Amino acid sequence: MKRVLSKVTPKSPKSNSRESSHEDFGIKGAPLNTQHPFYFGFLAASGALVAITLLRALQSASQVFVLIIISLFLAMGLNPTVEALQSRKLKRGISVAIVVVSALLIVALFALVVIPPVFTQANELIDSAPQLLDSLRNNSTLNQLNTEYGFIDSLESKFESWISDGQLLTGAFGGVLGVGRTVLSGAFSALTVMVLTLYFLASLPAVTAMFYRLAPASRRERVSRIGDAIISRVGAFVGSQVLIATLAAIFVFFLALGLDLPYAAALGMVILFVALIPLVGHFIGASIVVLVALTQSPTKALLALVLYTLYVQIENYLITPRIMKRSLSIPGLVTIVAALLGTSLLGLVGGVLAVPIAAAVLLIMDEVVFPKSDAA
Repeated sequence: MKRVLSKVTPKSPKSNSRESSHEDFGIKGAPLNTQHPFYFGFLAASGALVAITLLRALQSASQVFVLIIISLFLAMGLNPTVEALQSRKLKRGISVAIVVVSALLIVALFALVVIPPVFTQANELIDSAPQLLDSLRNNSTLNQLNTEYGFIDSLESKFESWISDGQLLTGAFGGVLGVGRTVLSGAFSALTVMVLTLYFLASLPAVTAMFYRLAPASRRERVSRIGDAIISRVGAFVGSQVLIATLAAIFVFFLALGLDLPYAAALGMVILFVALIPLVGHFIGASIVVLVALTQSPTKALLALVLYTLYVQIENYLITPRIMKRSLSIPGLVTIVAALLGTSLLGLVGGVLAVPIAAAVLLIMDEVVFPKSDAA
Protein backbone atom coordinates (compact mmCIF):
# COMPACT_ATOMS: atom_id res chain seq x y z
CA MET A 1 0.00 0.00 0.00
CA LYS A 2 2.78 2.41 0.86
CA ARG A 3 4.50 1.48 -2.35
CA VAL A 4 1.49 2.40 -4.40
CA LEU A 5 1.05 5.74 -2.62
CA SER A 6 4.66 6.65 -3.07
CA LYS A 7 4.34 6.13 -6.80
CA VAL A 8 1.14 8.05 -7.23
CA THR A 9 1.75 11.08 -5.00
CA PRO A 10 4.65 12.73 -6.87
CA LYS A 11 2.70 12.54 -10.15
CA SER A 12 -0.56 14.05 -8.84
CA PRO A 13 -1.73 17.36 -10.42
CA LYS A 14 -1.91 19.09 -7.06
CA SER A 15 1.76 18.60 -6.44
CA ASN A 16 2.60 19.94 -9.94
CA SER A 17 0.53 23.10 -9.46
CA ARG A 18 2.09 23.65 -6.07
CA GLU A 19 5.58 23.36 -7.54
CA SER A 20 4.76 25.71 -10.46
CA SER A 21 3.39 28.32 -8.05
CA HIS A 22 6.77 28.52 -6.39
CA GLU A 23 8.71 28.74 -9.66
CA ASP A 24 11.40 31.40 -9.55
CA PHE A 25 11.19 34.08 -12.31
CA GLY A 26 13.94 36.28 -10.97
CA ILE A 27 14.14 39.35 -8.76
CA LYS A 28 11.86 42.33 -9.44
CA GLY A 29 13.65 45.34 -10.80
CA ALA A 30 13.42 48.92 -9.56
CA PRO A 31 10.41 50.96 -10.76
CA LEU A 32 10.85 53.30 -13.70
CA ASN A 33 12.22 56.69 -12.85
CA THR A 34 9.51 59.12 -13.89
CA GLN A 35 11.99 61.98 -13.58
CA HIS A 36 14.31 60.53 -16.19
CA PRO A 37 14.59 62.69 -19.35
CA PHE A 38 13.94 59.69 -21.61
CA TYR A 39 10.67 58.89 -19.81
CA PHE A 40 9.49 62.50 -20.03
CA GLY A 41 10.50 62.74 -23.72
CA PHE A 42 8.69 59.51 -24.56
CA LEU A 43 5.48 60.69 -22.90
CA ALA A 44 5.74 64.13 -24.54
CA ALA A 45 6.31 62.60 -27.98
CA SER A 46 3.41 60.18 -27.52
CA GLY A 47 1.11 63.01 -26.44
CA ALA A 48 2.17 65.12 -29.41
CA LEU A 49 1.50 62.23 -31.82
CA VAL A 50 -1.94 61.65 -30.32
CA ALA A 51 -2.75 65.37 -30.51
CA ILE A 52 -1.61 65.61 -34.15
CA THR A 53 -3.65 62.53 -35.05
CA LEU A 54 -6.76 63.96 -33.40
CA LEU A 55 -6.27 67.33 -35.09
CA ARG A 56 -5.91 65.69 -38.48
CA ALA A 57 -8.99 63.58 -37.85
CA LEU A 58 -10.97 66.67 -36.86
CA GLN A 59 -9.65 68.55 -39.89
CA SER A 60 -10.69 65.77 -42.25
CA ALA A 61 -14.14 65.73 -40.65
CA SER A 62 -14.45 69.52 -40.39
CA GLN A 63 -17.15 69.67 -43.07
CA VAL A 64 -19.25 67.18 -41.11
CA PHE A 65 -18.89 69.26 -37.94
CA VAL A 66 -19.92 72.39 -39.86
CA LEU A 67 -23.06 70.62 -41.10
CA ILE A 68 -23.85 69.46 -37.56
CA ILE A 69 -23.41 72.99 -36.18
CA ILE A 70 -25.62 74.45 -38.91
CA SER A 71 -28.31 71.84 -38.27
CA LEU A 72 -28.22 72.43 -34.51
CA PHE A 73 -28.39 76.19 -35.07
CA LEU A 74 -31.41 75.81 -37.35
CA ALA A 75 -33.09 73.47 -34.88
CA MET A 76 -32.64 75.95 -32.03
CA GLY A 77 -33.90 78.72 -34.30
CA LEU A 78 -37.05 76.81 -35.24
CA ASN A 79 -37.63 75.54 -31.69
CA PRO A 80 -39.59 78.63 -30.49
CA THR A 81 -42.08 78.14 -33.33
CA VAL A 82 -42.46 74.48 -32.41
CA GLU A 83 -43.02 75.39 -28.76
CA ALA A 84 -45.59 78.00 -29.79
CA LEU A 85 -47.50 75.31 -31.69
CA GLN A 86 -47.15 72.96 -28.71
CA SER A 87 -48.77 75.58 -26.49
CA ARG A 88 -51.86 75.18 -28.67
CA LYS A 89 -52.29 71.58 -27.57
CA LEU A 90 -50.41 70.04 -30.50
CA LYS A 91 -47.98 67.17 -30.06
CA ARG A 92 -44.31 67.90 -30.65
CA GLY A 93 -44.11 65.54 -33.63
CA ILE A 94 -46.99 67.29 -35.40
CA SER A 95 -45.57 70.71 -34.54
CA VAL A 96 -42.15 69.74 -35.94
CA ALA A 97 -43.77 68.43 -39.12
CA ILE A 98 -45.70 71.67 -39.64
CA VAL A 99 -42.60 73.83 -39.12
CA VAL A 100 -40.35 71.72 -41.36
CA VAL A 101 -42.91 71.53 -44.17
CA SER A 102 -43.43 75.30 -43.98
CA ALA A 103 -39.67 75.90 -44.18
CA LEU A 104 -39.34 73.56 -47.16
CA LEU A 105 -42.21 75.33 -48.92
CA ILE A 106 -40.45 78.68 -48.44
CA VAL A 107 -37.23 77.28 -49.92
CA ALA A 108 -39.16 75.75 -52.84
CA LEU A 109 -40.91 79.07 -53.44
CA PHE A 110 -37.54 80.82 -53.44
CA ALA A 111 -36.21 78.37 -56.03
CA LEU A 112 -39.28 78.72 -58.25
CA VAL A 113 -39.28 82.51 -58.09
CA VAL A 114 -35.54 83.22 -58.29
CA ILE A 115 -33.96 80.51 -60.46
CA PRO A 116 -35.92 81.12 -63.73
CA PRO A 117 -35.15 84.89 -63.80
CA VAL A 118 -31.48 84.16 -63.07
CA PHE A 119 -31.24 81.86 -66.09
CA THR A 120 -33.19 84.35 -68.19
CA GLN A 121 -30.89 87.20 -67.21
CA ALA A 122 -27.82 85.03 -67.86
CA ASN A 123 -29.06 84.14 -71.35
CA GLU A 124 -29.87 87.77 -72.08
CA LEU A 125 -26.40 88.78 -70.89
CA ILE A 126 -24.78 86.21 -73.16
CA ASP A 127 -26.89 87.32 -76.12
CA SER A 128 -26.18 91.01 -75.55
CA ALA A 129 -22.46 90.59 -74.81
CA PRO A 130 -21.33 91.44 -78.39
CA GLN A 131 -23.38 94.64 -78.33
CA LEU A 132 -21.89 95.55 -74.94
CA LEU A 133 -18.38 95.07 -76.28
CA ASP A 134 -19.19 97.19 -79.33
CA SER A 135 -20.52 99.95 -77.07
CA LEU A 136 -17.21 99.88 -75.21
CA ARG A 137 -15.39 100.47 -78.49
CA ASN A 138 -17.61 103.51 -79.17
CA ASN A 139 -16.08 105.24 -76.16
CA SER A 140 -13.03 107.16 -77.35
CA THR A 141 -11.05 106.68 -74.14
CA LEU A 142 -11.73 102.96 -73.92
CA ASN A 143 -11.07 102.56 -77.64
CA GLN A 144 -7.67 104.26 -77.21
CA LEU A 145 -6.84 101.92 -74.32
CA ASN A 146 -7.93 98.99 -76.44
CA THR A 147 -5.64 100.16 -79.24
CA GLU A 148 -2.69 100.29 -76.84
CA TYR A 149 -3.39 97.26 -74.64
CA GLY A 150 -6.07 95.30 -76.50
CA PHE A 151 -8.11 94.45 -73.41
CA ILE A 152 -11.46 94.66 -75.26
CA ASP A 153 -10.18 92.36 -78.01
CA SER A 154 -8.94 89.88 -75.40
CA LEU A 155 -12.32 89.96 -73.64
CA GLU A 156 -14.09 89.37 -76.94
CA SER A 157 -11.87 86.45 -77.91
CA LYS A 158 -12.16 84.92 -74.45
CA PHE A 159 -15.93 85.25 -74.47
CA GLU A 160 -16.19 83.72 -77.94
CA SER A 161 -14.05 80.77 -76.86
CA TRP A 162 -16.24 80.20 -73.81
CA ILE A 163 -19.42 80.27 -75.87
CA SER A 164 -18.12 78.21 -78.77
CA ASP A 165 -16.52 75.53 -76.58
CA GLY A 166 -19.34 75.50 -74.01
CA GLN A 167 -16.85 76.11 -71.20
CA LEU A 168 -18.58 79.04 -69.52
CA LEU A 169 -20.18 76.84 -66.87
CA THR A 170 -17.70 73.99 -66.77
CA GLY A 171 -14.72 76.32 -66.52
CA ALA A 172 -16.19 77.98 -63.44
CA PHE A 173 -16.40 74.63 -61.62
CA GLY A 174 -13.27 72.93 -62.93
CA GLY A 175 -14.62 70.95 -65.86
CA VAL A 176 -17.53 68.60 -66.36
CA LEU A 177 -16.53 66.46 -63.40
CA GLY A 178 -16.27 69.62 -61.30
CA VAL A 179 -19.85 70.57 -62.16
CA GLY A 180 -21.14 67.14 -61.25
CA ARG A 181 -19.10 67.05 -58.06
CA THR A 182 -20.34 70.51 -57.03
CA VAL A 183 -23.97 69.64 -57.69
CA LEU A 184 -23.78 66.31 -55.86
CA SER A 185 -21.87 67.81 -52.94
CA GLY A 186 -24.36 70.65 -52.58
CA ALA A 187 -27.34 68.30 -52.80
CA PHE A 188 -25.84 65.90 -50.27
CA SER A 189 -25.00 68.72 -47.85
CA ALA A 190 -28.50 70.18 -48.14
CA LEU A 191 -30.09 66.78 -47.57
CA THR A 192 -27.80 66.13 -44.59
CA VAL A 193 -28.64 69.48 -43.00
CA MET A 194 -32.35 68.90 -43.55
CA VAL A 195 -32.32 65.42 -41.98
CA LEU A 196 -30.13 66.48 -39.04
CA THR A 197 -32.29 69.54 -38.41
CA LEU A 198 -35.38 67.36 -38.38
CA TYR A 199 -33.83 64.95 -35.88
CA PHE A 200 -32.42 67.72 -33.67
CA LEU A 201 -35.73 69.56 -33.69
CA ALA A 202 -37.74 66.44 -32.85
CA SER A 203 -35.44 65.28 -30.04
CA LEU A 204 -34.16 68.62 -28.73
CA PRO A 205 -35.75 68.26 -25.24
CA ALA A 206 -34.39 64.72 -24.85
CA VAL A 207 -30.92 65.73 -26.09
CA THR A 208 -30.70 68.72 -23.76
CA ALA A 209 -31.94 66.64 -20.81
CA MET A 210 -29.22 64.05 -21.51
CA PHE A 211 -26.51 66.72 -21.56
CA TYR A 212 -27.88 68.35 -18.40
CA ARG A 213 -27.47 65.02 -16.59
CA LEU A 214 -23.71 65.30 -17.10
CA ALA A 215 -23.69 68.15 -14.58
CA PRO A 216 -23.61 67.34 -10.84
CA ALA A 217 -27.02 67.00 -9.22
CA SER A 218 -26.39 70.02 -7.00
CA ARG A 219 -25.80 72.26 -10.05
CA ARG A 220 -28.06 70.55 -12.58
CA GLU A 221 -30.99 72.91 -12.15
CA ARG A 222 -28.82 76.00 -12.70
CA VAL A 223 -27.06 74.42 -15.69
CA SER A 224 -30.40 73.49 -17.24
CA ARG A 225 -31.74 77.01 -16.78
CA ILE A 226 -28.66 78.55 -18.39
CA GLY A 227 -28.82 76.02 -21.24
CA ASP A 228 -32.51 76.72 -21.85
CA ALA A 229 -31.77 80.45 -21.82
CA ILE A 230 -29.04 79.97 -24.44
CA ILE A 231 -31.40 77.99 -26.68
CA SER A 232 -34.04 80.66 -26.18
CA ARG A 233 -31.59 83.42 -27.14
CA VAL A 234 -30.52 81.62 -30.28
CA GLY A 235 -34.14 81.09 -31.25
CA ALA A 236 -34.96 84.72 -30.54
CA PHE A 237 -32.00 85.85 -32.65
CA VAL A 238 -33.08 83.70 -35.59
CA GLY A 239 -36.67 84.93 -35.33
CA SER A 240 -35.53 88.54 -35.13
CA GLN A 241 -33.22 88.17 -38.13
CA VAL A 242 -35.99 86.56 -40.18
CA LEU A 243 -38.37 89.39 -39.27
CA ILE A 244 -35.82 92.06 -40.20
CA ALA A 245 -34.99 90.28 -43.47
CA THR A 246 -38.70 90.00 -44.28
CA LEU A 247 -39.17 93.74 -43.82
CA ALA A 248 -36.18 94.38 -46.10
CA ALA A 249 -37.59 92.01 -48.72
CA ILE A 250 -40.97 93.79 -48.64
CA PHE A 251 -39.24 97.15 -49.05
CA VAL A 252 -37.20 95.94 -52.05
CA PHE A 253 -40.30 94.39 -53.62
CA PHE A 254 -42.20 97.69 -53.51
CA LEU A 255 -39.06 99.58 -54.53
CA ALA A 256 -38.78 97.41 -57.64
CA LEU A 257 -42.46 97.93 -58.40
CA GLY A 258 -42.12 101.70 -57.94
CA LEU A 259 -39.07 101.91 -60.21
CA ASP A 260 -40.60 99.46 -62.70
CA LEU A 261 -37.67 97.03 -62.33
CA PRO A 262 -37.95 93.52 -63.77
CA TYR A 263 -38.46 90.50 -61.52
CA ALA A 264 -39.64 92.38 -58.43
CA ALA A 265 -40.68 89.17 -56.64
CA ALA A 266 -37.33 87.52 -57.37
CA LEU A 267 -35.45 90.54 -56.01
CA GLY A 268 -37.54 90.43 -52.83
CA MET A 269 -36.80 86.73 -52.33
CA VAL A 270 -33.07 87.29 -52.89
CA ILE A 271 -33.03 90.08 -50.30
CA LEU A 272 -34.93 87.83 -47.88
CA PHE A 273 -31.98 85.43 -47.86
CA VAL A 274 -28.98 87.75 -48.21
CA ALA A 275 -30.28 90.05 -45.45
CA LEU A 276 -29.74 87.18 -43.00
CA ILE A 277 -25.97 87.57 -43.45
CA PRO A 278 -24.48 89.95 -40.85
CA LEU A 279 -22.45 93.00 -41.92
CA VAL A 280 -22.25 92.28 -45.67
CA GLY A 281 -25.79 91.08 -46.33
CA HIS A 282 -27.22 94.46 -47.32
CA PHE A 283 -24.07 95.29 -49.28
CA ILE A 284 -24.69 92.21 -51.43
CA GLY A 285 -28.39 93.01 -51.69
CA ALA A 286 -27.77 96.63 -52.68
CA SER A 287 -25.28 95.53 -55.34
CA ILE A 288 -27.83 93.15 -56.87
CA VAL A 289 -30.64 95.73 -56.85
CA VAL A 290 -28.42 98.47 -58.33
CA LEU A 291 -27.12 96.15 -61.06
CA VAL A 292 -30.66 95.19 -62.05
CA ALA A 293 -31.68 98.85 -62.05
CA LEU A 294 -28.61 99.72 -64.12
CA THR A 295 -29.89 97.50 -66.90
CA GLN A 296 -32.86 99.87 -67.17
CA SER A 297 -31.19 103.27 -66.81
CA PRO A 298 -28.46 105.02 -64.77
CA THR A 299 -31.11 107.27 -63.19
CA LYS A 300 -33.01 104.29 -61.82
CA ALA A 301 -29.76 102.78 -60.53
CA LEU A 302 -28.85 105.97 -58.69
CA LEU A 303 -32.35 106.29 -57.25
CA ALA A 304 -32.34 102.64 -56.16
CA LEU A 305 -28.96 103.13 -54.47
CA VAL A 306 -30.12 106.23 -52.58
CA LEU A 307 -33.42 104.69 -51.44
CA TYR A 308 -31.82 101.39 -50.44
CA THR A 309 -29.11 103.22 -48.46
CA LEU A 310 -31.79 105.28 -46.73
CA TYR A 311 -33.70 102.14 -45.78
CA VAL A 312 -30.54 100.50 -44.40
CA GLN A 313 -29.96 103.50 -42.15
CA ILE A 314 -33.56 103.34 -40.93
CA GLU A 315 -33.17 99.62 -40.29
CA ASN A 316 -29.87 100.04 -38.41
CA TYR A 317 -31.00 102.88 -36.14
CA LEU A 318 -34.76 102.29 -35.72
CA ILE A 319 -35.92 98.80 -36.68
CA THR A 320 -33.07 96.57 -35.54
CA PRO A 321 -32.56 98.13 -32.06
CA ARG A 322 -36.25 97.83 -31.23
CA ILE A 323 -36.52 94.22 -32.38
CA MET A 324 -33.19 93.02 -30.99
CA LYS A 325 -33.69 94.79 -27.66
CA ARG A 326 -36.52 92.41 -26.88
CA SER A 327 -34.52 89.30 -27.71
CA LEU A 328 -30.78 89.99 -27.38
CA SER A 329 -28.79 92.59 -25.51
CA ILE A 330 -25.41 92.50 -27.25
CA PRO A 331 -23.14 95.54 -27.54
CA GLY A 332 -22.58 96.67 -31.09
CA LEU A 333 -18.81 96.22 -30.84
CA VAL A 334 -19.24 92.60 -29.74
CA THR A 335 -21.56 91.97 -32.68
CA ILE A 336 -19.06 93.37 -35.19
CA VAL A 337 -16.05 91.55 -33.71
CA ALA A 338 -17.96 88.25 -33.47
CA ALA A 339 -19.18 88.52 -37.06
CA LEU A 340 -15.67 89.31 -38.33
CA LEU A 341 -14.11 86.39 -36.43
CA GLY A 342 -16.86 84.00 -37.50
CA THR A 343 -16.54 85.05 -41.14
CA SER A 344 -12.76 84.61 -41.10
CA LEU A 345 -13.06 81.12 -39.58
CA LEU A 346 -16.06 79.61 -41.38
CA GLY A 347 -16.99 82.10 -44.07
CA LEU A 348 -20.60 83.23 -44.38
CA VAL A 349 -21.76 80.35 -42.19
CA GLY A 350 -19.47 81.53 -39.40
CA GLY A 351 -20.73 85.09 -39.79
CA VAL A 352 -24.31 83.94 -39.33
CA LEU A 353 -23.50 81.71 -36.34
CA ALA A 354 -21.15 84.15 -34.61
CA VAL A 355 -23.73 86.55 -33.17
CA PRO A 356 -25.89 83.98 -31.29
CA ILE A 357 -22.73 82.24 -30.09
CA ALA A 358 -21.51 85.60 -28.76
CA ALA A 359 -24.87 86.05 -27.02
CA ALA A 360 -24.49 82.63 -25.39
CA VAL A 361 -20.95 83.43 -24.26
CA LEU A 362 -22.09 86.74 -22.76
CA LEU A 363 -24.87 84.96 -20.89
CA ILE A 364 -22.41 82.43 -19.43
CA MET A 365 -20.04 85.23 -18.42
CA ASP A 366 -22.87 87.18 -16.76
CA GLU A 367 -24.11 84.16 -14.82
CA VAL A 368 -20.90 82.25 -14.07
CA VAL A 369 -17.70 84.22 -14.63
CA PHE A 370 -18.56 87.71 -13.43
CA PRO A 371 -20.21 86.63 -10.12
CA LYS A 372 -17.04 84.67 -9.20
CA SER A 373 -14.77 87.61 -10.03
CA ASP A 374 -17.04 90.02 -8.11
CA ALA A 375 -17.01 87.77 -5.05
CA ALA A 376 -13.23 87.29 -5.14
